[in-house]
Amino acid sequence: MDVPFSRDPVPAEVFPPVPHPPRSPGSPRPTRSAPSGTRQRPVPAAVERRRRRPRWVMRMATAFSVVVLASAGIGHVLVTGIGAEIDRVDPFKDMKNRPQAGHGMNVLLVGTDGRDKITEEERRKYRLGGAPCHCTDTIMIVHISGNRERASVVSLPRDSYAEIPEHTDQTTNTRHSAHPVKLNAAYAEGGPQLTVRTVEHMTGVKVDHYLEVDFTSFMKTVDVLGGVEICTARPMKDAYTGLDLAAGTHDLNGGEALQYVRSRHIDGAADLGRMERQQRFLAALIAKATSSGILLNPVRFSEVSQAVLGSVRADKEFGADEMLALGRAMRGFSPKSSEFTTVPIGDPAFPVKVIGSTVKWDEEKSKKLFQALREDRPLTVKRTKKRRAARVEVAPQQIQVQVENGGGAPGLGKRVDDALRGTGFRTTGAPRDAQTGEVPHTVVVYDPRWDRSAQSLATALPGSELRPAPGQGPVMRVIAGQDFTEVRKVRAAAVRQGEFGAVTGDEVVCP
Repeated sequence: MDVPFSRDPVPAEVFPPVPHPPRSPGSPRPTRSAPSGTRQRPVPAAVERRRRRPRWVMRMATAFSVVVLASAGIGHVLVTGIGAEIDRVDPFKDMKNRPQAGHGMNVLLVGTDGRDKITEEERRKYRLGGAPCHCTDTIMIVHISGNRERASVVSLPRDSYAEIPEHTDQTTNTRHSAHPVKLNAAYAEGGPQLTVRTVEHMTGVKVDHYLEVDFTSFMKTVDVLGGVEICTARPMKDAYTGLDLAAGTHDLNGGEALQYVRSRHIDGAADLGRMERQQRFLAALIAKATSSGILLNPVRFSEVSQAVLGSVRADKEFGADEMLALGRAMRGFSPKSSEFTTVPIGDPAFPVKVIGSTVKWDEEKSKKLFQALREDRPLTVKRTKKRRAARVEVAPQQIQVQVENGGGAPGLGKRVDDALRGTGFRTTGAPRDAQTGEVPHTVVVYDPRWDRSAQSLATALPGSELRPAPGQGPVMRVIAGQDFTEVRKVRAAAVRQGEFGAVTGDEVVCP
């Protein structure tokens, strides 16, 4: 999804110089041919000197013009016109006992399943039929750092176990006491305001602004940018959304991009895998917007912004002045400036009566994550020098492992545990003897819901056998067999770093 408030609205070099073909040293400068029947005039010396100015002079002139035009209010006029197109809501009305404000700015970005303006042809082509649930399909906290040099995006699973505050149901006008729900139901019961209240209650993070995007505005955003490039290491197919991508690089239009970010039946990762794809897409969207020159062309910027913001909803305080100030401050923004993660999960299938299976957060780790947002700290760590290692889909830092000695040799369990931990896997550090007795081959026992993690672990154990065990949970069991020789070093294509498993945008876009 897009983050339209991070666009730089002030103009730069609208008409860049036309490049000339390279010429060898000492060769005469090429001249333009005159139309037939006309006399070609000599080039004035002043014009020739301007042509010979180096690019840094042009850049300095461009920067100066940005300052002059912005101070003259031209940027403000552009953005004021755009801001008038935004549908306004008041998600903070009469809210009390809110969290204390931290450093930086927090935007609650939600994607709804609204599809009122989708054509019948688009409904059929991109599998958008059915009645909308009027709930939030995507929920993200976008934290903009105080110095406006970093954006931290935290995905909140829509099926998260939540306890929403006392409120009046928007649909039935019935007064409800606090009760448990899935997080995305807060929007259905109380709209933007109850969604903000619930997120603030769960995270302790004060929401400064609210931005809501539906299917229509999402598709418009991608199309007006001319498509977004996505790379996939393996084929992706989802019968529910119609997504069908071969391994490789794809330039997706709005409808195809919507299929990509909605798909949750590609593998056992379900909604958690979908959130990772949404993060990858957002990084690719930032890359397209910051590399295409749109942010430096006031006319193009106005066209794009009107197409995008004309179909979103935002809080009343997110106006032209703030958009302009934020755009100026984030002029040098790039995918490397962004970082992405998902709230730490304790139990991805936490049962709740009446509600069903929910996603339960890891209480301790999630508290640390949201504290980092409040304190305006980065979620990623400085990268270390990459070692040669086998590529896997899930980083070893995200995989929990219990090692068992099934080979019979004394100390084998500790040796395997140490080797896996040294490669980055989160082992228990307490290997035990296998109840199965001695086994000839190393076995990875796993819950099918974590099949991608199991494949990554098996890659680190050459020759190992994968054995599904439904209901086992997120912890993998490695039964080290008599054939164990070594642990192969592995790493994910985009390594999710640190205790929050975050990744920077430049690591997940196409190389």
